[in-house]
Amino acid sequence: MKTFIKNATIVNEGLKFKGHVLISGETIEKIFPHAIPGDLDTTQMEVIDAEGLMLIPGVIDDQVHFREPGLTHKGEIATESRAAVAGGVTTYMEMPNTNPQTVTQEELQKKYDRAAQVSVANYSFYMGATNSNLDEVLKTDPTKVCGIKVFMGSSTGNMLVDDEKTLSEIFRHAPTLVATHCEDEATIQRNIETARHRYGENVPISRHCHIRSDEACYISSSKAVELASNFDTRLHVLHLSSAKEMSLFHRGNVSDKNITAEVCVHHLWFDERDYIDHGTRIKWNPSIKCVKDKEALWEALLNDKIDVIATDHAPHTLEEKSNTYFKAPSGGPLVQHSLVAILEMSKKGFISVEKVIEKMCHAPADLFRIDKRGYIREGYFADLVLIDPKESWIVGPENVLYKCGWSPFDGTKFSNKVVTTFVNGQKVYEQENIIESVRGKRVGFNV
Repeated sequence: MKTFIKNATIVNEGLKFKGHVLISGETIEKIFPHAIPGDLDTTQMEVIDAEGLMLIPGVIDDQVHFREPGLTHKGEIATESRAAVAGGVTTYMEMPNTNPQTVTQEELQKKYDRAAQVSVANYSFYMGATNSNLDEVLKTDPTKVCGIKVFMGSSTGNMLVDDEKTLSEIFRHAPTLVATHCEDEATIQRNIETARHRYGENVPISRHCHIRSDEACYISSSKAVELASNFDTRLHVLHLSSAKEMSLFHRGNVSDKNITAEVCVHHLWFDERDYIDHGTRIKWNPSIKCVKDKEALWEALLNDKIDVIATDHAPHTLEEKSNTYFKAPSGGPLVQHSLVAILEMSKKGFISVEKVIEKMCHAPADLFRIDKRGYIREGYFADLVLIDPKESWIVGPENVLYKCGWSPFDGTKFSNKVVTTFVNGQKVYEQENIIESVRGKRVGFNV
């Protein structure tokens, strides 16, 4: 069965143009800019008239926590992948701090097996590093696994890698990209002591950005960059949050860099003023910081020091989040609303639509060297998203698909809406309905 999408406003590779796309099986067979050829026989195809709609490549989110196995009261691969495609995310890369942790090749394979059964989006999973599993890390196949995750700061399940020798060996011998969470634990613990001395156990959430400070981030990020520079490692620094860290990165094309940078939606949308209204719902690690930090992140994103936009989607129940500062876990659900949130910022003049597609679709594909995804190109997998740029809607419990049932954007009005999502040429989401028979594929990498 072929599908013909006609009259769409295609946004791809820095261009925006009226055109038509022919899907055959899993891939894009032909792209027609401007006119439809007179000899094209569409009688045996599904024809979608996308007049007034934008057509973009599927979003690739390089950092999510889908909570399976072991933390499935918060989320599951099945539920969160459905939220992803509803938000235009067709490929995700999932983190290893589950229960059990993904720190052996056996546990890694179990995740791939589970995703093959239940995920409606395409998938890859990081191999997790610890102080004692170097042998397992070095077995990672770079053609089949997105990267090695190193927590250079505290993490769920005590995956902190703080042994200097182990860190050096990981960076020296890593068979694939190393992705890091960078916060200096000693600095954080000193800041916690100071806060406890002043407030006791009733530390206000507004102190989070001072406890998990820009200094804590910079100390750790600079160490990661130094290690990568010394050993010529492919390094990707995740969820950057401070102005101070921007001095560590350089402008340029993502494909030409060995050291790359990511920013998350929440660090571009919120700042410390939002703790007043949102409280622990916007408690993330690294923390949401000051206005000047948010402004510096935007500047670095637009001048190509920062390479990709992701989510760090990390759901918790509202009951868990509604605790006091020290008891409330860090993280929140975002994968369903990342694209529409950044497109909203585009409408406000922060970023062009073409740049949104570059940072959320093209750049992740190039950075991770993903095989035939991230672009609207003939011969590429047909991971595609149709968006209505004029349809307004309000985020609420009735339309949130996360298993946890809430969003940090609850009550927010967006003026773009994902209408249809294709994964490998199959329509997986249409007009708020998931097509349950569709399954994503394991992503491959070119090395």
